[in-house]
Amino acid sequence: MPELPEVETTVKDLNKKVLGRTFIDIWSDFKKQVKKPKNFEQFKKEIKGRKIEKVRRKGKNILFDLSDSKTLLIHQKLTGHLLVGYWILDNGYWRPKVKGPLEEKINTFIHLLFTFDNGQMLALSDLRKFAKIELWDRKNLKKELSSLGPEPLVKDFTFQKFKDVLTGKKGKIKQILMNQEVIAGIGNIYSDEILFEARIHPLKEVPNLNKDEFKEIFRAIKKILKKAVKLRGESISDFRDIGGRRGFFDEYRKVYRKEGQKCSRCGAIIKKIKIAGRSAHFCSKCQKL
Repeated sequence: MPELPEVETTVKDLNKKVLGRTFIDIWSDFKKQVKKPKNFEQFKKEIKGRKIEKVRRKGKNILFDLSDSKTLLIHQKLTGHLLVGYWILDNGYWRPKVKGPLEEKINTFIHLLFTFDNGQMLALSDLRKFAKIELWDRKNLKKELSSLGPEPLVKDFTFQKFKDVLTGKKGKIKQILMNQEVIAGIGNIYSDEILFEARIHPLKEVPNLNKDEFKEIFRAIKKILKKAVKLRGESISDFRDIGGRRGFFDEYRKVYRKEGQKCSRCGAIIKKIKIAGRSAHFCSKCQKL
């Protein structure tokens, strides 16, 4: 699933490519992805003619602020990613007009496609079709997203605020870091990498963390997420940027999906365990419980 760095990469690129564009048409072969309004034709009617005033991120949500106080929300979920380009319908399939990254197989599972006033298109490629699309009145959306935790890369996310949001929390640190109501945007990949950087075992209970360990986790959150944004995200799975290109964080990845390999720091073996149905990767020596 795209996490904060991948969504941030997408949002930054969208602001360069589609800002000021107006929706003139929408196509879909899987209309159930549109959750609000549930009637696709109503969704189509309400979004046509609206102009994109701003694209922003809240947690893992991509938000298009549109004219007349509407906001289009897209959550890419497990395998979804947004693409910008030009496509033509060829024997029932959307084919990019220009050869290049958009032709990669992972970019061809197009189930939703918006056409703009300049002929450019915004496509959602989603292999497993889990992505969510909603159109909101902006004032109501703010309340809907109010349960999300603080954004970890903003200036006012200080060490004290980090301590405050974790105070009183019970559970394993890996699970707490992935809880979107505690901190927004961190998922499986970056929780593993953050805990490796901080030398903290993923099974360690939050109430058992000391002040120095809190500081190391806070430092690692800032370092890893900033690095991942700079490297345009992780493409070990489905994520591609809006041009269909891979991110570069894979070159920096230390433990995620590296079970059985040697730790780059100490040479011990990277292990994989399950925590509440989710995988966790860690160094058996660097991250002692």
